Amino acid sequence: MQDADVKNIVMKKCLIIVFSYHHKNTYKIAMEFSEVLNADVKTPEQVIVDELEAYEFIGFGAGIDSGRHYKPLLDLADRLPDVENKKGFIFSTSAMQGENKVKKDHSLLRSKLESKGYKIVGEFSCKGHDTNSFLKYFGGINKGRPNGEDLKNAKEFAVRLLGLI
Repeated sequence: MQDADVKNIVMKKCLIIVFSYHHKNTYKIAMEFSEVLNADVKTPEQVIVDELEAYEFIGFGAGIDSGRHYKPLLDLADRLPDVENKKGFIFSTSAMQGENKVKKDHSLLRSKLESKGYKIVGEFSCKGHDTNSFLKYFGGINKGRPNGEDLKNAKEFAVRLLGLI
């Protein structure tokens, strides 16, 4: 993609909504997306639902807790107004990865968004440092994640999104 093409595509107004709780793992990924998409970044608490119509493309992300996105993001999805084919994407960080696991972890949020009329054009997930539950006694797992490779993959994902918005 040429720089001029990227600048024309990025002119669409983009928003990334992210809930990043423990180690700001998911926030780091959101910032990579934001840089490529020239997107505003807000937490679910900062979102004013009536103002979302101004955005043409919205990303929704949080860490995964017990097989689903954190509750503040899911609660926001419940409050969203119906839209007509507004494009969006889903992302997460979690202790465990795998194509089927990510699909399952994202399923509740995906279902909520699609029921509101969002067209999900992509999904991204990577490992994040996890110190939940008993893991805190051992220093957690995936220390140092997301790492440089994860951030590079996030940036490449965002570039692919440019062609879909």
